[in-house]
Amino acid sequence: MKKRFESLDVLRGLTVAFMCIVNNPGTWAHQFGMLRHASWDGCTPTDLVYPFFVFCMGCAMAFSFSKYEGNARAGALKVVKRAIGIFLVGFLLNLYPFFPTSGGHLVFGWEEWTDWLSGKRIFGVLQRIAMAYLIAGLLAVWLKTPKKVGIAVGVLCVLFTGILLIFGREPGPFTLEGCVSRRIDVALLGEDHVYHGYRFADGTRAAFDPEGVLGSLTAAASCLIGYLVGKLIKGTNALRAENPSDPKAAESYMVCRIFFWGIVSVVSAEILDNWIPINKPLWSASYVFFAGGWAMVTLAFLTFCVDILGAHRIFEPFKAMGSNALMAFVLSGVFAKSYQFIGGQPGAAFFSQNELTSLLYAVLFALVIFCCLWPLYKNNIYIRL
Repeated sequence: MKKRFESLDVLRGLTVAFMCIVNNPGTWAHQFGMLRHASWDGCTPTDLVYPFFVFCMGCAMAFSFSKYEGNARAGALKVVKRAIGIFLVGFLLNLYPFFPTSGGHLVFGWEEWTDWLSGKRIFGVLQRIAMAYLIAGLLAVWLKTPKKVGIAVGVLCVLFTGILLIFGREPGPFTLEGCVSRRIDVALLGEDHVYHGYRFADGTRAAFDPEGVLGSLTAAASCLIGYLVGKLIKGTNALRAENPSDPKAAESYMVCRIFFWGIVSVVSAEILDNWIPINKPLWSASYVFFAGGWAMVTLAFLTFCVDILGAHRIFEPFKAMGSNALMAFVLSGVFAKSYQFIGGQPGAAFFSQNELTSLLYAVLFALVIFCCLWPLYKNNIYIRL
């Protein structure tokens, strides 16, 4: 792994670790506030996990797409193939264990299987990542220059917001009841194949998918922000070559630029929040800049610690997790879904007592995922699509 990727892998690994913690509490009834998602508008640290993944994906694109310079067709083909692969992995994770279960046992009856399949959700986290990657990847291959990509970020945000405003209904285009995003997904897939975890004001469950089609536009914008930062990091190589006697100077300048643009992005989002609420379920335009800004600030801090101060050992466990982020996500999903085969979550009675025991279980879960990934990292095995 080249040095320029190190901070990015650490950021991705920190995101993976935090994902394991927030997605796998000892009990959902007891969680600290920062480990919960905002109910609708607003943003907690937990709401930053997802866009940090997308941001890291965009950064990596800036490096991996270098081989396709001058061959846009090959680059576009690679983007399409990888997007399909990521989408299928996410959908298979939705289907796992691939047959309906009853009392912790698989049910192989044809009627039960078809009934179970008819209600399966189509979208999910990896599916949204795939759609965002497809849009952002094709735009990056086509537009090439940072200036044009930056314009594309603005166009995607304006297009998304315009669709919400034009087709929104009462009580407002940014509400669960009034947003067009919900109606688009239901029209495409039917109510049985979308997420039902949100509730309307009257308490009834809503067919609203936070990883639906429309939000992929702004998720792609988040990915392109990462791509722009990746291009900035790549440009540091030229500065380093101009001053080989002091390579840290180029990296320090890069860190300052990333930090500056991160702060600008966060402040811009806070201002924009007065008209367009920061909203993770919709992946609103203000959320794009808010989450992207914090991702830049965090990456700048990690680059300072790892690449400038040389604190490699401290962050190596997170680098190990970040090097196989896709595997970490799949393992965490499979482990959590497999509890039904062993009679439920291990130690459920103890870990469901209060917020501290719930958090302890989540940390232990993250450690289990780390132990699975550490041998892969030490043997330079990286599982990617």
